[in-house]
Amino acid sequence: MFRDTPLTPIRRILIANRGEIALRVIRACADEGIESVAIYADPDRDAPFVRAADQAWALEGHRPADTYLDAAKVLAIAAKARVDAIHPGYGFLSENADFARAVQDAGILWIGPDPDVIDALGDKIRAREIAQAVGAPLVAGSPGPIASGAEALAFAREHGLPLAIKAAFGGGGRGMRVARDLAEVEELFDAATREAVTAFGRGECYVEQFLDRPRHIEAQVLADRHGTVKVLGTRDCSLQRRNQKLVEEAPAPFLTDDQRARIHDSARAICAHAGYSGAGTVEFLLSANGTISFLEVNTRLQVEHPVTEETTGIDIVRAMIRVAQGARLTDDGVPEPIGHAIEFRINAEDPGRGFLPTPGPITLWSAPGGIGIRLDSGVEQGGQVAGQFDSMMAKLIVTGPDRATAIARARRALREFRIEGVASVLLFHRAVLEAPEFTDDFAVHTRWIETDFADRLAAAVQPADRVTPVPDQPMLRLSIEIDGRRHDLALPQGVLAAAAPAAPQEAASDPDCVSAPVAGTLSLWQAADGAQVQAGEVIAVIEAMKMETSIEAPHAGRLTRLAAEGATLAHGAPLARIDPDEG
Repeated sequence: MFRDTPLTPIRRILIANRGEIALRVIRACADEGIESVAIYADPDRDAPFVRAADQAWALEGHRPADTYLDAAKVLAIAAKARVDAIHPGYGFLSENADFARAVQDAGILWIGPDPDVIDALGDKIRAREIAQAVGAPLVAGSPGPIASGAEALAFAREHGLPLAIKAAFGGGGRGMRVARDLAEVEELFDAATREAVTAFGRGECYVEQFLDRPRHIEAQVLADRHGTVKVLGTRDCSLQRRNQKLVEEAPAPFLTDDQRARIHDSARAICAHAGYSGAGTVEFLLSANGTISFLEVNTRLQVEHPVTEETTGIDIVRAMIRVAQGARLTDDGVPEPIGHAIEFRINAEDPGRGFLPTPGPITLWSAPGGIGIRLDSGVEQGGQVAGQFDSMMAKLIVTGPDRATAIARARRALREFRIEGVASVLLFHRAVLEAPEFTDDFAVHTRWIETDFADRLAAAVQPADRVTPVPDQPMLRLSIEIDGRRHDLALPQGVLAAAAPAAPQEAASDPDCVSAPVAGTLSLWQAADGAQVQAGEVIAVIEAMKMETSIEAPHAGRLTRLAAEGATLAHGAPLARIDPDEG
């Protein structure tokens, strides 16, 4: 795939990420004969990726903002560890152009596209302009970010519904809302803006026509630093909830030759125009009537990259490293797919409770095996799913010579897979594989789970038992001297009986107390302190594991806030009191 050309040597790579993707990159480094350096937040100190790395350095903190999102900490460790390159994985700082520039300014190779390219394609408005310039298919949209919900409403009245409201910066479905009624446009614009600020630090949003009940198709791209852009094939990622993918497969099934060629050609042209290098994904929507519309470019490694690896035989992570070293691709041709692969995201979420995240202890982890089974996991039995981070525990990738075989193997693998301690989406995946819309005629779409499949899912999956996460144990850090040399020592405070953490607060016994249904951050109060609220009224919003959860008043009464906006709440922590009206 690459020409025999001189490469910039890499001796040591820092992986600026956690969980399964950190472990995935660590293994790629080992295959390349390169040392790996892991970084970890306090809740991850015993995680598999930390043990697998050649070196592991503490970020000293619990929250994403204080650890994996703290660019200064990451760069300081990179300097101490004397690394030659940084691989960002996906999420966190992977699409942060300023971080990429800081890495390059420090004389370290950035394993990803150039910062200016991240800026250009990460700005959804500029990305649309690039797509338009190369003739890629597009639906009508605002020429730039809009200032208010009123402007969004005016656009909807002119161009019709449904209307997509999207964060101009960022990706992964964050900061996106779909309005299907004029009455909800302004409210959803405010919600998208709020989520964009939380997720990306910027709240600018734009609007565009939304293709109703579309499929989500993407093209995996690999480009070198010498102008060659190679499309590795397509994936279908239509099975989503709240714009977060759950099932992906390659190649995207039930496309015509013309549709597939249009997607391939558009993806290649967009990336070539932008000067792209490394691995990336160009995403499209495909309506039921065959209309294709460019969606966005993810300037990073994608979660679902393994299905493309399984159907091409290409190690995309190792290819990213080679590209960063200066390797040249031999051609820009699309490889013929080898069989079919389906990926199932194994999240710690309860599908019986609207896919609420369920952080907590993993008491049983029994994974499937056999021909065509691959498991990329970031957890293990006896470990914890931390509430501060993404809910994904693993990815189950099932491969067969054709789609029917892959589906049959997937049914068997999902029957074998057992997880206890936390709730998981295993029952959801098993139910999907019994749905003819998925297995037979592929009549699924991006809202299929929430609409057509909702009743069947409710009948097949009952709410799981509630799990109380083990409370965080802050690290006690102190300095000691050994032979006159200072060393830093860190111990869980629970090691010291006198400093044992307090038991989590429980509020379930008080019917007037509203408790947090999930561990997360109180991102917004919708009701004022002392306000009179009605039963079912949304009083607050908690952001947990990349999703917003609305908190409703259980009954009418006067609200008293017990937590402040921005507070980090444990599951069951008191949120508010609602004192019923007398009489």
